[in-house]
Amino acid sequence: MTFRNGLDSLLRPEDSVVVLIDHQPYQLTNVNSHEPQMVVNNAAALAKAAKAFRVPTILTSVIAERGGYIFPQITDVFPGQEVIDRTFINTWEDSKVVDAVKATGRKQLIIAGLWTEICVAMPVIQALGEGWDVTVVTDASGAVSTEAHNVAIQRMISAGANVMTWLAVAAEWQRDWARTEHAAELTDVLLQHAAGSGIAFLWEQQLLNTPVPAAKG
Repeated sequence: MTFRNGLDSLLRPEDSVVVLIDHQPYQLTNVNSHEPQMVVNNAAALAKAAKAFRVPTILTSVIAERGGYIFPQITDVFPGQEVIDRTFINTWEDSKVVDAVKATGRKQLIIAGLWTEICVAMPVIQALGEGWDVTVVTDASGAVSTEAHNVAIQRMISAGANVMTWLAVAAEWQRDWARTEHAAELTDVLLQHAAGSGIAFLWEQQLLNTPVPAAKG
């Protein structure tokens, strides 16, 4: 196995491209590996983080006419962007998606989708075999059971995939708080989607803006 380590193995926004796969109503109805609302939250957070860091993001669905449209929490992040609708279960067999990814010129391929064991695992394993550097965002994905999700993650790791959560991806893109060009946009994503961390930040701002009571006497 080739280990993925060293500074060059960390994600860089200028080298990243995100593919969000099949975040659709039909798939969500049988997600049992995570709480469904968390999958929606995390997928939307990943989409917003990608937009904040100017990372190209490809949206794709499978037979949307029957399975439903991509969640508006995601498509609203990219108004007017085409969603590539497929018949292939394996996204990486659809030339329109692959061509869109290749057109970005990026090599760090970041994938999340529903379901982990099928619509994520297939393209990840194929892309790895073709030499792509692939990261799977596990908490923006979901499967029909916890077992299905975990087995799929193990399978993809064995094939050479890197696995992360959406917040880890965003932090890796930021890397240094001295890089201020996207920090405000990232903070906004954290406020909307990072639960306790976002609330803690608001509380901190409240305390910093609260006058110190005048001393008596």
